[in-house]
Amino acid sequence: MSGIPELLENNRNWAQGITDQDPEFFERLALGQAPGVLWIGCADSRVPANQVIGLDPGEVFVHRNIANVVVHSDFNCLSVIEYAVAMLKVRHVIVCGHYGCGGVEAASQNHQLGLIDNWLRHIRDVRNHHETELDAIEDDDARLDRLCELNVVEQVYNVCSTTIVQQAWDREQDLAVHGLIYNLKDGLLKDLATTLTGPEELPATFRVDQASG
Repeated sequence: MSGIPELLENNRNWAQGITDQDPEFFERLALGQAPGVLWIGCADSRVPANQVIGLDPGEVFVHRNIANVVVHSDFNCLSVIEYAVAMLKVRHVIVCGHYGCGGVEAASQNHQLGLIDNWLRHIRDVRNHHETELDAIEDDDARLDRLCELNVVEQVYNVCSTTIVQQAWDREQDLAVHGLIYNLKDGLLKDLATTLTGPEELPATFRVDQASG
């Protein structure tokens, strides 16, 4: 990695390049943000949200953590979701995993790793829930790929199970939650066909009756 002086030089070159293309870009950006998308992704350095979906600064609100996990006790993640949904009024929430995810791979094994074991427990729960399907896959790489996909699907349902999203739907806010996965080998996204647009698409156990609140 370059040192800080080199990074600052890179920044100046980047900012000048943007200004040369669009002299008023940063002036507009400083006035506020109105992103249409909340991206919940992995912290992996190879999966930069804006670049992957070809959007500029100001167009994507981003939350990233190890293995793109959404946990109902993670107030950092929940705060991001609430701000994006309730304040910024994003229309799309994307949970994006990636094949070859180190966090998912670690969760697929039973080695003791330290503090991160507590975080990976959430993915191990996914692994346990789909044990029969996963055990039927003989190829190790294919099995890991499938667990990466199943983890994304699980996190989509976790997002939709939050009171934040369900209250938005109760307000008839236009909001869809999607599950995508990124292939590091070709830079392409795959739609996991897990788009939810309302509480009726959730299992009854996860629906919150807003009228009784």
